[in-house]
Amino acid sequence: MAWVYLICAGLFEIGWPVGLKLAQEPQTRWFGIAMAVLFMAISGFLLWLAQKTIPMGTSYAVWTGIGAAGTFLVGIFFYGDSSSLMRYFGVLLIIAGVITLKLAH
Repeated sequence: MAWVYLICAGLFEIGWPVGLKLAQEPQTRWFGIAMAVLFMAISGFLLWLAQKTIPMGTSYAVWTGIGAAGTFLVGIFFYGDSSSLMRYFGVLLIIAGVITLKLAH
């Protein structure tokens, strides 16, 4: 169950940068801030649950890896962030590292 908590924590980790992005616009400022804080709290709580079983270093690396890769993809698909083969390769390396940590656990 700890790995389910950790994966969910990583997915919620994607929500707070999106909330901060929404907060850049005056019409969605307060909604974006509220979204960021809510997603931070949920993500942090789920990470806390996961760390009861999974070592801290592993859980933190997986959590940030999911958040970084997911936020990268959300930025490209929904916010027009630039993409290139090298940027995708970098995210692939993050994902490979996360998988390696899971397999080594």
